[in-house]
Amino acid sequence: MSDSDEAVTSDTEHETDGGERPQTHTIRLELVDKPGELLSALHPIADNGGNLLSIFHERGNLTPRGHIPVEVDVECPPDRFETIVSALRDEGVNVIQAGAERYGEELTLLLVGDIVDTDLSDTLRRIESSTDATLADLSLSAPDGRGGASSARLRLATRTGRTDEVFEHVHDVADEKGLHVVEPLVEVSE
Repeated sequence: MSDSDEAVTSDTEHETDGGERPQTHTIRLELVDKPGELLSALHPIADNGGNLLSIFHERGNLTPRGHIPVEVDVECPPDRFETIVSALRDEGVNVIQAGAERYGEELTLLLVGDIVDTDLSDTLRRIESSTDATLADLSLSAPDGRGGASSARLRLATRTGRTDEVFEHVHDVADEKGLHVVEPLVEVSE
């Protein structure tokens, strides 16, 4: 084999079937703090052709929902990256950010009703799993405790251009649970 043949072989060795070279991508996740969650989140990456480069597991920090933020750097061809992100979401892993995909808009709204007894965790899980949104902040007020009226202020980070869809889905979930949604709150400058 000549030097030029070796150069061609090494150049194409890491290409995909479509001829694309692997690129580095960062995926930011939110994981529940229990044994095996990190390992479970890594399987969809490996199963879909991602090469793990690094993991930054921020166990000392918690997200607003009390979960652990994890940043994973992977190397894969661009044509496989969306497959990896979809596989993570299909496995129930909350993907906060994937590569250049950013949540560029925020939606702030109030849920009012018996939020505690209608299972706030389930409500939040359903909102995040079925929308292009992630919970950025949560404030809960339950002055009468369980069984009484309460309110929750949700600040959702959404993909640019998707706030109307997210708001509509929040309405659907709230209707099923007998909760009221106060229209999106906006900041007003005087």
